[in-house]
Amino acid sequence: MFPIRDHNPSERTAFVTWALIFTNVVIFLLYYPALLGDDVALEAFYRNWGLVPEQVLSGGPLQPIVTSMFLHGGWMHLIGNMLFLYIFGDNLEDLMGHVGFAVFYLLGGLAAAGGQILSDPSSTLPMVGASGAIAGVMGGYLLMFPRARIDVLVILVVIVKVFTIPAWLMLGLWFGLQLVNGLSMDLVGGGVAYWAHAGGFVAGLILTLPIWLRRGGQGYWAEFGGKPPHDEVEYRVERRGRSPIPAVRRVRSVREAERPLGDLGRIPRAGSRRGAPGPWSGRKD
Repeated sequence: MFPIRDHNPSERTAFVTWALIFTNVVIFLLYYPALLGDDVALEAFYRNWGLVPEQVLSGGPLQPIVTSMFLHGGWMHLIGNMLFLYIFGDNLEDLMGHVGFAVFYLLGGLAAAGGQILSDPSSTLPMVGASGAIAGVMGGYLLMFPRARIDVLVILVVIVKVFTIPAWLMLGLWFGLQLVNGLSMDLVGGGVAYWAHAGGFVAGLILTLPIWLRRGGQGYWAEFGGKPPHDEVEYRVERRGRSPIPAVRRVRSVREAERPLGDLGRIPRAGSRRGAPGPWSGRKD
C-alpha cells in the first residue's frame, strides 16, 4: 500500500517542492548511472557524501549531513521519495510560503540526521536519502490536515485497487511502522534508516505546531473537521475513444462546479464553518 495522490489542492505553485524534486533527480542522474556496476566506486562515493555517524562524531566533515539528503541508493528509492514529496509538499509550501518551506525542509532533514546518529552513534555505514526530510513534511501535513483524503494503491497478487483513506490513518500507520521496525531492526546490518524517518516526522510536527496554534489549534480542527480549509478535488476515470487505457481527470468538487479550479486553494472567510466538531470523525461528503 502506498499513496498516489491527495484530494487537497494548493493555491500557489509549489516552486520549492518542484525545485527539490528536480534537484534530487538531476543529482541522482549525475552519479548513479555512471557508477552502477562498480560497487567499490559507488560505496566510496556514498562514504564521501553520505552521512556516517561515526565520522561526524569523531570530528569529520559536516557537509555530508546536508549532502546525504540529496543522494539515493537506487531508482525505487528515488521514485518513492519524490512521489511522497510531490503529494505532501505542495500543501505545506502553500501554508509556509516558499522560503519558509525551504527552511522547514532542511530543518526536518537535519533532525532526521540527528535521529539516525543518536540511534547508532558508532555506525560506520553511510546513510543517504531524502526520506528523513520528507518525513518532516508528512508530520506537518498530519498536524494541519488529519482528515484530508489520500488515495492509496493496494496490490494483492492480481488485484489492483485504489482506496481513499484519511491522512491520519495513512500517515499514522506509516509512522507506527517506522517505530516498530526501528525497534526490531539489526543496526549493525544496515538497511532502512527508520530512526531518521521517525526523527524527521516528529520534527515536522513540532516545527508546524506554531502555524497550527496561530490558526486556532483545536479550534482550527473543529472549524474544518480536520480537513483542508478549502474545497477538495475529485478524480474521475474516463475512457476516451477505443483506447483500453482509461484517463484520470482532476475536477473541481461537485458542490463548487462553477468555481475556477485555481480558486479551490483559497481559505474561506472567517466564520464560514465546514466539517465536523473534531478532526477524526466528520460529516459525510
